[in-house]
Amino acid sequence: MHSFWLSEECWILRLEEAADTEQRIRQIEATIQKDYGEEIVETVSTTQSIGVYIKPSISTDRLEELPELWRDVAKQKVIEQAVVRNVVQIPVVYGGEEGPDLEIVAEHAGLTPQEVIELHTSVIYPVRMIGFAPGFPYLSGLPEAIHAPRKTTPRSSIPAGSVGIAGGQTGVYSISTPGGWQIIGRTTIALFLPDQQPPSLVQAGDAIQFVAVERGEEYA
Repeated sequence: MHSFWLSEECWILRLEEAADTEQRIRQIEATIQKDYGEEIVETVSTTQSIGVYIKPSISTDRLEELPELWRDVAKQKVIEQAVVRNVVQIPVVYGGEEGPDLEIVAEHAGLTPQEVIELHTSVIYPVRMIGFAPGFPYLSGLPEAIHAPRKTTPRSSIPAGSVGIAGGQTGVYSISTPGGWQIIGRTTIALFLPDQQPPSLVQAGDAIQFVAVERGEEYA
């Protein structure tokens, strides 16, 4: 376990990689939010670390105390199912204009496009972290049969809502941005919600389940 101040108002805790690291991060984050919510602005977590943004009004003495208290939180035993996951269903139109790389992924896997769709929708994917772009969820659990390499040459622009595969990960482009993932479908569900709090539809520790729909059904 390693911790340090990234800035005057942001403290970082980083854990060693282990089988339960992500669960520990979720538990630490939930405890800090619950017990110290009046003293922090927000927490931002990844698969192995958590950043705690502290309110500017906190005194210098308290700033010295908080990291030690939070390190004690990090030492607590992991409680099974300590954080209840929110499972969000995402309707996706696969292939065609919405998923121009579906056939590429299918050919790489030695499968039909329909088999790729069936495998991709067969899993409830844990959200490992939000990153790369605002609201972009990195998801684990992609069936190994449909792992696919990134594109050799990234696209200059990928529409918001595009569902992609890169290596053993899958995710959803939350905003229009350049990117090199293999795009197999698209959703009309907005993942980045700048006028809401929190501004992301899903958070680390939630889960996503993709549902295949026909064009037009995603608006139903």
